[in-house]
Amino acid sequence: MPTGVALRDARQQLFAAAERILLRAGPAALTSRSVTTEAGVAKGVLHRHFADFDDFLAEFVLDTVARMDPRVAELPAAAGTGTVAGNLTAALTALFESVAVALVPLVIARDELRARLRETWPAGVPVLTDAARLLGAYLTAERELGRLSAGADTQTLAAMLIGTCHLQYTGRDNTPPPPGDVARVVASVLAGAVP
Repeated sequence: MPTGVALRDARQQLFAAAERILLRAGPAALTSRSVTTEAGVAKGVLHRHFADFDDFLAEFVLDTVARMDPRVAELPAAAGTGTVAGNLTAALTALFESVAVALVPLVIARDELRARLRETWPAGVPVLTDAARLLGAYLTAERELGRLSAGADTQTLAAMLIGTCHLQYTGRDNTPPPPGDVARVVASVLAGAVP
């Protein structure tokens, strides 16, 4: 690697490399050397921008949350449009076909990463807990519009959707579940909440 060559947006270049490795080979393959090799930069570049590898991983996870797929991030604004089940199915599919599923074992496997994330993220796995919050806000808005029953526990429904869909996607070697599985999960979870 030549020295003295300015890198444009080195942090994002390193994050993109980490995401590719995580999706391709899983959390065990994610090392500072594999990230810098994938990014095509010298190992010192990572350490110039981050205190250590766990600092890099924490920033990578938080950056992933900040860049959540618009179909998830903008879900609360979709209340009252389309169908509740259709909106949820699209958002959940977008969430779990992203890097979110691969982040869960990464966060679980690294104690220091979890400790660093707790400094800014109080509980849970950041991508999934943020998605559950957004789904809960969406479901609450739909309940207020009368598209869900008045007694629907929107936070519990959101957690059930996240948990059940996560199980649909886990352990499939980057292969999504068969078409229709997410829609069936959504229909099943919402069955008692639709007026």
